[in-house]
Amino acid sequence: MLQSNVVTHRKKKETRAAWLLSLPAVLLILLFSIVPIFLALTLGFTDARLVSPEPAKSVGFSNFKTILGIGVLTLKAERDDSGAIKIDEKNNVVYESLRNYTKINSESPRFRSKSELFRFGENRKAGTVKVVLAGDPLFWKSLKNTLFFALIVVPVQGGFGLLLALMVNQKLRGRNFFRTVYFIPALTSMVVVSMLWTFIYQKNGLLNTIIKQVMPGFQSFAWLENPKTTMPAIIVLSIWQAVGFHMIIWLGGLQTIPAELYEAATVDGAGFRKQFRYVTIPGLRHTFVFVLVTITIAALGLFTQIAIITQGGPLDSTTTLVYQVVLNGYAKQQIGYASAFSFVFFALVLLISLIQRSATKRLDQ
Repeated sequence: MLQSNVVTHRKKKETRAAWLLSLPAVLLILLFSIVPIFLALTLGFTDARLVSPEPAKSVGFSNFKTILGIGVLTLKAERDDSGAIKIDEKNNVVYESLRNYTKINSESPRFRSKSELFRFGENRKAGTVKVVLAGDPLFWKSLKNTLFFALIVVPVQGGFGLLLALMVNQKLRGRNFFRTVYFIPALTSMVVVSMLWTFIYQKNGLLNTIIKQVMPGFQSFAWLENPKTTMPAIIVLSIWQAVGFHMIIWLGGLQTIPAELYEAATVDGAGFRKQFRYVTIPGLRHTFVFVLVTITIAALGLFTQIAIITQGGPLDSTTTLVYQVVLNGYAKQQIGYASAFSFVFFALVLLISLIQRSATKRLDQ
């Protein structure tokens, strides 16, 4: 009985000590993570501005309706006196003015103050076209750009990092040198990397010079001034800067796999492919989950490269969710709207993380 009381008392002391030791970390998490989330949600229901003599007023769900509001409108073609559809000098059908539906005092309340996002489903014979309208088109453009960036970067950066890890994990001379070389970009500030690659992508930059040496007929152009090449250019520099970090993570995972498993596989006649499939991949399942989650969160938070290099251009082809949050909150001083924007972004990242966690749950078992 006495011994049982001693054990119980010891456990209580250990629990109390554990809470005391974790208290600073818990307070920091509450102060800089949990509290800001609830503040952002609260401010998202107001019209608060960064600098304003007027106090913030509640606007209900107005900010969220503007961000997420979307509608589809069917425009009809204009016709001449004979009833024929009007065609302009570029052979395009002339449709009625969109302004009739989007102006503040229009007869269609659900389309008021909305802007055109894109058009689809044109029927030239019937003289109709469908127009997608959004309360904030930049939200949908930034969402598309952010998801496109993540869909490319996550598999490419993760796969390339694994390839580099497999290479530098071999028992070869100079492997420590290559580990260092591949990891150096990860130690460099993204601001510095962005400025460096800005010069590389110029019309007379290093990239065009190298391509012209290989392809003499190549016409140089500014990679960061073309909407079709700007985002791919951002993707390349982002992968170059961060792949070394994930190479180290993969390398750590590879070195936890017992060498005896590879020796047994070799004795059984398994080649490199079978060893990779049946030994390496199962041994990296926990590392895979970590790499997948970290790359995804970092990719969805794309900001520095955009702020330094393109500022969202050209033609909003590189604007992202985080960049729009900062732009609305500080440049436009719309703290209430930016807070709603950031909370929508938080919900999106949380949803994607939960989906990833659910998809990879079996790997942890």
